[in-house]
Amino acid sequence: MIFSQSLAFDKLQGNIDFAARSIDMDIEKDPKDGHTPDLDLIDWDEDDPDNPKNWSTTRIWSNLGIISFLRLLTPLASSMIAPVTNLILNDFKSTDSTVGSFIVSIYILGYALGPLVIAPLSEIYGRRPVYHVNNVLFVLWSLVSGFAPNVGALLAFRLLAGLAGSCPVTIGNGSIADCVKKEKRGKVTAIFTAGPLLGPVIGPIAGGALGQYVGWRWIFWVITIVSAISTTASFTFLEETYEPVLLERRVAHLRTQISNPNLHHRHSNTLTKSQVLTRAIRRPLALLFTSPVVLLTSIYVGLVYGYIYLLFTSFTPLFTTTYNFTETTTGLTYLGLGIGFAIGLLILGKTSDRIVSHFSPAGEWKAEYRLLPLLPGSLLVPVGLLWYGWSAQAHVHWTMPIIGTGWVGLGTLAVFMPVQSYLIDAFPLWAASAAAANTILRSLAGAFVPLAGPALYRALGQGWGNSLLAFMALAFTPLSWICFRFGGRIREMWPGRVK
Repeated sequence: MIFSQSLAFDKLQGNIDFAARSIDMDIEKDPKDGHTPDLDLIDWDEDDPDNPKNWSTTRIWSNLGIISFLRLLTPLASSMIAPVTNLILNDFKSTDSTVGSFIVSIYILGYALGPLVIAPLSEIYGRRPVYHVNNVLFVLWSLVSGFAPNVGALLAFRLLAGLAGSCPVTIGNGSIADCVKKEKRGKVTAIFTAGPLLGPVIGPIAGGALGQYVGWRWIFWVITIVSAISTTASFTFLEETYEPVLLERRVAHLRTQISNPNLHHRHSNTLTKSQVLTRAIRRPLALLFTSPVVLLTSIYVGLVYGYIYLLFTSFTPLFTTTYNFTETTTGLTYLGLGIGFAIGLLILGKTSDRIVSHFSPAGEWKAEYRLLPLLPGSLLVPVGLLWYGWSAQAHVHWTMPIIGTGWVGLGTLAVFMPVQSYLIDAFPLWAASAAAANTILRSLAGAFVPLAGPALYRALGQGWGNSLLAFMALAFTPLSWICFRFGGRIREMWPGRVK
């Protein structure tokens, strides 16, 4: 009996010591500040193994690797049917080219609506359960899309698949902020940016061949099979990384172990989950409209993203009519964008962190340094659009417009990656909500800008139609310098209301 009591006391004392170690960092931060330390505050030790930022490289990448694949797969599904929209319209006895564009782009409308719920849910319940639920839903909606009996049903299923598929794109940046230290985020962000950009390029290559040889419905069934495999992997290997949720679990465990109901962590609050959810749902929109840097960068990214999906939906009519390509060869025309994306990833992935370190005097780390590649990169999108449009207008060899799209791809990467890294560094705790705000605006552009494509090219042709797009992109280039030069000051004046 005495022995068992001794064991119980030792266990209790060990938990008390553990709790005490958890607050050491806060006590040691400023021992001479005159304030009494909060002995009920639970936080990480400096080398705490439960802190995702202290995980081993293998453990971090077992999580981020799965998320990176999901960020490739769900955007891939967005454009996989682009080369076969004519086959789909023929099956459904329709000749409306705008409907054909909307079959592709309505998926991106789901990317605009999903973050409003997905981002806040991930910041309340954690990343892991939100990934799991949406992965399962994505498998379901991809499956039923292949059985759609008419255009209306296909549009509805595509929208729902986009809602679920927006999850890894929306909270993936939050997962980076959870477990990767800021000085290493540039290279990781390059890998994470690869999926949403390369996926829509790879998709049409496979989709064109599948649609031509086995039918367009098999495109959705192949997506279903691959997504089911990735969902199984996520259930097996994915771990929770969101700090407030992990600290809350630690606090709940210690409360029961040492019978102290006053224990709390630095993210604790007295709000109910419904109140937190309501506030969190408003947070992306609040950031969008109360933080000028979030709004301005989101508008710019939205413009470029809309152009990408406009190009996706314009390739099929251009290359099948002007150059007499089949669905399979039309799918290969997306490689120009893909090569541009890949070159940008290689360059920025190797140089992003080095650039920031080089321009950070005496270790002063400013989020705005992430925008440095944006300054020259913003000029590449209008250059590529002019090249693509006028070479297509002149009906020169098919390689010339594809080379033009390569410059567009490189410029798009030079816009996307710096902005993504910037939002993570500027809003580390609310990274998922900042990314959601960005995703909402750019996805609305991706859904609706392509609908203007058929009318634009009918009225102005490829040359002046793409010139108009290039001039609009050129008008936005000063924005990159404004955010770089004055972004820090703007964030101080208007930090964004997120509470």
